[in-house]
Amino acid sequence: MQRYEKYKDSGIDWLGEVPEHWEVKKITHVFKQIGSGTTPTAGSALYYENGIINFLQTGDLNDNYIFSTSKKITEKALLEYSSLKIFPVGSLVIAMYGATIGKLGILKIEAATNQACCVLGECQIDLELKYIFYWFMFAKNQILSMSYGGGQPNISQDLIKSLRVHFPSVGEQIAIVTFLDDKCERIDAAIVLKEQQIEKLKELRQITIHNAVTKGTSNFKGETVPTKYSGIDWIGEIPKHWEVKANRTIFIERSENGDESLPLLSVSIHSAVSKEEIDEDLNIRGRIKIEDKSKYKLVRSNDIVFNMMRAWQGAIGQVSNDGMVSPAYIVAKPIISINSMFVEYLFRTRGYIESMNRVSKGITDFRKRLYWDQFKALNTLLPPISEQEEIVVYLEEQTSKIDKAIAQKRAQIIKLKEYKQSLINEVVTGKIKIIA
Repeated sequence: MQRYEKYKDSGIDWLGEVPEHWEVKKITHVFKQIGSGTTPTAGSALYYENGIINFLQTGDLNDNYIFSTSKKITEKALLEYSSLKIFPVGSLVIAMYGATIGKLGILKIEAATNQACCVLGECQIDLELKYIFYWFMFAKNQILSMSYGGGQPNISQDLIKSLRVHFPSVGEQIAIVTFLDDKCERIDAAIVLKEQQIEKLKELRQITIHNAVTKGTSNFKGETVPTKYSGIDWIGEIPKHWEVKANRTIFIERSENGDESLPLLSVSIHSAVSKEEIDEDLNIRGRIKIEDKSKYKLVRSNDIVFNMMRAWQGAIGQVSNDGMVSPAYIVAKPIISINSMFVEYLFRTRGYIESMNRVSKGITDFRKRLYWDQFKALNTLLPPISEQEEIVVYLEEQTSKIDKAIAQKRAQIIKLKEYKQSLINEVVTGKIKIIA
């Protein structure tokens, strides 16, 4: 890659040197219109029903062009909220706070925005807008470091207005954008491919588990065994020598309180994903310390624990160590000989999670609860204990391989994203010369 012949100090510590002929301009000298909007009263039909005006929220920002919005507002909203205004096509939008802080978008439609969006519109100089877009992508981390706030940082309009950008000629801007568009499109395509591969690996993981816990060792040994109908629609046929038992015959509810010497355990939400993802949350095997333990339930090794408010999402698992869980959990103590890890694998299949969801009480998913009476009425497959153990060994080996493959794909995605960001940084600061 070529470099420019001469460089100069940009005058900005975090930017360093830039090509000598590049000009510095304050954002307020580049855009005539810098502002945001507001949110009309949520749920009001007067402001949203049959709306025809695009209403941009930070969740609509995609670090690309914006062709549509997830919500629309009415003309009445525009009339009654003076801080609402329509921003033109070609405006650059930046998320100022929330989960999407720093996210960008270029309007390909006219739109009003909420208060979390800062919009830069109506260019006052001759420029290639997407060059500014790429510049903000380069400067994102630095801008975030200058944000204010504690747990949720905020970027202010004043901060954005105070920024100074170094501009090459318009011809160079166009060349830079053309170069980055091509390179970024290829990188993004590679990332999408890796993400699709991860989804296929997750599906393979789930299928592997489902087949093992519903078909048994014959599934991976290539053996043929007599079968019978399980009585459970989502499972179908099972090996003839397996049993189907109601949970009430396998478990009793443990209700003893814990004591000060035990750690607090938690169960992760699971969606047929890898153990690496499970461990990103507080897993049932994870431990955290708390002060007041008087109301927490005792958990013993090999108990099955589920969060009654999240069981239908897969917040369920077996416990390897003694500890405690909060009153939001139900502790199921085995009363017959089982391999609790086998049972966890079964309980985390999509079919079993859907079964728990169906019997849970509540109007909406987020309010549903799986109580003991409903849990104990569910049925569980039980092969002989020796076969349970053999299935667990097989699944530990197979899922470990899949998890490793998923981790490798994720690492590759991180590398691709780092390369993309590095390329943008080098080009928009002039460290690499792009021939116009």
